Parts: sequence; structure tokens; C-alpha cells
Amino acid sequence: MGISVSEYRQLLKNLGKDVPEEKKKSKYNSRKVWIDGISFDSQKEADYYCQLKLFLKSGIIDGFCRQARFVVTAGNDDTKATEYVTDFVIFYPDKTYRIVDVKGMKTEVFKLKMKSLKEKYPKIKIEMEK
Repeated sequence: MGISVSEYRQLLKNLGKDVPEEKKKSKYNSRKVWIDGISFDSQKEADYYCQLKLFLKSGIIDGFCRQARFVVTAGNDDTKATEYVTDFVIFYPDKTYRIVDVKGMKTEVFKLKMKSLKEKYPKIKIEMEK
């Protein structure tokens, strides 16, 4: 017969032992994934990275970079700059590129940053991969 996690935690507490912290669930049910020593925010993003590696090996793309940063609002002595960090920038053999964000859902913060980004850089197009 076993005991539940909560019963085990209570038992440790009663014995005066250190109770390990409970792992917090992600707000959007995503979990961190590690591939090639890189931490990804979700399995979707990690899968997209693996797909890009295959495209690179096969010559479909010339390269890609992760976590490209765009300054949305400049900072000063009192405030920090606001940045939009995209998941991937993909470079093609014809010298074109795509900026891609892998999202399960569009959060309010994402929508605000995207709006500010479009105002500051109207020619930049960011594609969403779901």
C-alpha cells in the first residue's frame, strides 16, 4: 500500500524534515525541453529546431539563428528597454529570410509587444508556427 505525494509531504513535515518544493505547473501546460544543450520553452519549439537542423543538413536552408532580439522601446536611466525575442530567423539560399515564432497561443503580452514591434518596424513580417 502506497501513500500519496501530499501524505508523504505531510509526513516529512511532521518528522521535521526538509520538504522539497513542489514543481510549479506551467501557465500554458508547456514544459522545458533540452536538445543539444539548449533549453526550449516548449516541445513545439524543440521540434521546430530539429526540423530546421534537418533542413540545414539537406541544403534547403543556409542557416538559422535562435532568440533574435528586437528593441521595441528604448530604455533610459530609469527604465529598461523592452525587447521582442523571436524564436528563429531562417536564412534561405536565395538570400531571403523568415522570422518565425513558435507559439501554442498568443498571450496578451505577446500581442502588445507584436503591436509595438509592427509600429516601430513596419516592414518586418513575423510568421507564427503553431
